[in-house]
Amino acid sequence: MKTERVFLIVMDSVGIGAMPDAVDYGDVGSNTLAAALAAGAELPVLKRLGLFNIEGIGCGEKTLHPMGAFARLAESSVGKDTTTGHWEIGGIISKIPLPTYPDGFPDEIIEAFKKLTGHGMLCNKPYSGTDVIRDYGRRHMESGDLIVYTSADSVFQVAAHEAVVPLQELYRYCEQARALLSGVYSVGRVIARPFAGEYPDFKRTSGRHDYSLPPTKNTMLDTLSGASFEVIGIGKIGDIFAGRGLTQSYRTVSNEDGMDQLLKIAKTDFTGLCFINLVDFDMAYGHRNDPFGYAAALGRFDLRLAEFLGQLEKRDLLMITADHGCDPSTPSTDHSREYVPPP
Repeated sequence: MKTERVFLIVMDSVGIGAMPDAVDYGDVGSNTLAAALAAGAELPVLKRLGLFNIEGIGCGEKTLHPMGAFARLAESSVGKDTTTGHWEIGGIISKIPLPTYPDGFPDEIIEAFKKLTGHGMLCNKPYSGTDVIRDYGRRHMESGDLIVYTSADSVFQVAAHEAVVPLQELYRYCEQARALLSGVYSVGRVIARPFAGEYPDFKRTSGRHDYSLPPTKNTMLDTLSGASFEVIGIGKIGDIFAGRGLTQSYRTVSNEDGMDQLLKIAKTDFTGLCFINLVDFDMAYGHRNDPFGYAAALGRFDLRLAEFLGQLEKRDLLMITADHGCDPSTPSTDHSREYVPPP
């Protein structure tokens, strides 16, 4: 029977060892999967599929009879961010890196954003997402100024308390920022980062929304949907590809929610691609330098994967990969330049 349905799962940031050019990115020695295993991750299903049979993986125990095909993928694009990684999966090789702002955004961008929104700005430098609301959240609530920050990635992030800036208003400001950040300032993503709670216990909410740079050319999503196949995005996929090439798109609030939605889609009759990003590995654990949380999240995914495999039919193809690394055991809280699976 020919393949009619393809399920493509991106385990966001589950890298499997530093690439040869990791020195250029400050990531020598990074191995996200090895860090998770050292923290106690148990992955019997991924092991059976052949994850630890990948040449050069440097961790885990091989299985004698792997159920799947496996390989080690090296990113050809310049960069180690979500947009670049997913675009390469979709067929775009980025030879020019997206702009980053290690010293904060230039005055002309900040002043233009102030004029568009009518708000002052706080921070404007690289910052941890949880630290920035702890350090600037109270001033934001007192002044109404927006918290603007970045990271090692090509991102323009805007944080605001939901009681100060309603969610739809924050989204409108981010849409304005997306339009502003063009030409030489074309960052990969503008990200709305709402939060709630009281100082010092502010918490980011599930209302995050990414406004991505549209792909620079057609991707496999455009090709498939243009040929009348279904292209179903789950999680950040719709944001990462700016909605391009998708016939259906579903947001998620967690990996568990993503797997729930994937299982629902598997029970439907469609012909085409179902493309899902599971962001918790990266967002909740990699960037927080939490190897034990990362290990637990991988273990939960492995359990849900067993459930999903039971839903597959002979007409189905499953591919599991990643977009970059984010080693939770290194001092850096940023992405890491790593090889990625697929098992």
